[in-house]
Amino acid sequence: MIVAAPASGQGKTTVVTGLLGAMRRRGTEVAPFKVGPDYIDPGYHRLAAGRPARNLDPVLVGEDRIAPLFRHGSAGAELSIVEGVMGLFDGRIGPGDGIAFGSTAHVAQLLNAPVVLVVDARGQSHSLAALLHGFRSYRPEVTVAGVILNRVASERHEQVLRDAADNAGLPVLGAIPRAAGLAVPSRHLGLVTAAEHGSEATRAVDAMTDIVARSVDLEAVRALACSATELPGAPWNPREEVEPQAGPVVAVAGGRAFTFAYAEHVELLEAAGAEVAVLDPLNDERLPERTAGLVLPGGFPEQYVAELSANTALRKEIAAFTATGAPVHAECGGLLYLAEELDGHPLCGVLDARARMSPRLTLGYRDAVAAADSVLFAEGARVSGHEFHRTVLEPGSGPRSAWLWRPAGETKPLREGFVHGGVHASYLHTHPAGQPGSVQRFVARCAG
Repeated sequence: MIVAAPASGQGKTTVVTGLLGAMRRRGTEVAPFKVGPDYIDPGYHRLAAGRPARNLDPVLVGEDRIAPLFRHGSAGAELSIVEGVMGLFDGRIGPGDGIAFGSTAHVAQLLNAPVVLVVDARGQSHSLAALLHGFRSYRPEVTVAGVILNRVASERHEQVLRDAADNAGLPVLGAIPRAAGLAVPSRHLGLVTAAEHGSEATRAVDAMTDIVARSVDLEAVRALACSATELPGAPWNPREEVEPQAGPVVAVAGGRAFTFAYAEHVELLEAAGAEVAVLDPLNDERLPERTAGLVLPGGFPEQYVAELSANTALRKEIAAFTATGAPVHAECGGLLYLAEELDGHPLCGVLDARARMSPRLTLGYRDAVAAADSVLFAEGARVSGHEFHRTVLEPGSGPRSAWLWRPAGETKPLREGFVHGGVHASYLHTHPAGQPGSVQRFVARCAG
């Protein structure tokens, strides 16, 4: 089933994380998913469910891959729970009066799955009926089948809200009281990731699980999920997307500083024949033995810039590695790590650019064209990607840019990113399941 909301900030992540944890405690194998390009919520889902959380984003992977990716990620699970993005009908901004592309409602249609609305009940009573009626009737092809009330003030408040929901014809699956101790620390790009939050993240997940287990009718949730019809077609299989190579070692950065990665990326690398070795740039002073290629995903290097800078041995080794022309794929946080410096802290110095924090959030989907041949793409290749950062790189592109795209309202294309030797570095996040050929190309270059 899909857990959505009328808007952001209603408590979807708390409810989904708690549902996953509560179902798992009962011995149910649960599979977690997140609509959109979010990397942070899935970290909490993974802690609660004990298995990888996966993203379902029609913009990045295409509509036809959503059901196969869902089936792949739900293999072996009895129950799958999908957390929506923003409000139920919020998606990519564009013309038309249909369901917004990439919205939670769009994914609900593609999965033919029932939707449960999480509603922040603060300041609401009888008006809840109008809100629920509107969401239920706005697009009848999207099945809004129940509601979970969040931040309920009292028993009296709960009863009024239940009456309102009954008037709107929707069952209440749970009523979660206002509670302290459920908040997860946030910062400039949202919640602090579970990988960074450590034992505190585990305690937060336990608290969410406890309160959802007490406040939500888990049998009703299970019954609603079981009402979803069987999806046709086969699960996504990374081995059908790529051809195996000669087995090069590909180092993939992880740890607290580089947490923005899709599970399908490693699966595709391995299916293409790579031997994946995890690298933690905060602690490891050397690249893994026999490293032939390097992947630097996004994350929060800005939060750990002093520690990253202090690891001089690894910075120098990465600079020497790139100087050989070895394949390097760097996205967003990885791009920053390859720069000369970030806010005065020396970094790898691979790119002739300097980064700084900015008060402005850069956020949104981009339809981009590869501006040059690289270890990932042939010149002219078209992709859909996503930007999400509060840093600025100066200059924002090199003599050979990674991408061209046209900002909204502009006629002149913007050049972004760097193609430098074997390096492809950019702010743009792409989903490897939407671009499996780029993984094939990368591993082939690593294999030499």
